[in-house]
Amino acid sequence: MNIGDVAALSGLPAKTIRYYEDIGLVKPLRSPNGYRAFRESDAHKLAFLGRARALGFSIEDCRNLLALYEDEDRASAEVKEIAEQHLERIDEKIAELREMRATLAHLVNACAGDHRPDCPILADLSTKTRDEERLEKTA
Repeated sequence: MNIGDVAALSGLPAKTIRYYEDIGLVKPLRSPNGYRAFRESDAHKLAFLGRARALGFSIEDCRNLLALYEDEDRASAEVKEIAEQHLERIDEKIAELREMRATLAHLVNACAGDHRPDCPILADLSTKTRDEERLEKTA
């Protein structure tokens, strides 16, 4: 199967497939003229990777999950550990996004949005953060 065929089967763009090959996640065969020759198992791996990436797993997590998937002697506890760690990162990101949204909502509500030049949004964006102030003091 060529890259176009495996792209259609896996739902991934050819560019992504080439990238996954470059970083060693898939290893298609090569014909004597250098063309990639994908097997059905490669298409399956690529679909697996596409689903894992859609869930936000990192490339390294995908590499580990794929290795565990291919290991028939795996312990499901290893898979669960990777998924639990990823779930924790998602929960942290959600908390950060909620905090970000609350801050921005407060600023939007504080801004009159009229013809006057004063704007609490710009005022807040122009103030230094505690981290920036600490950096200046140590410099």
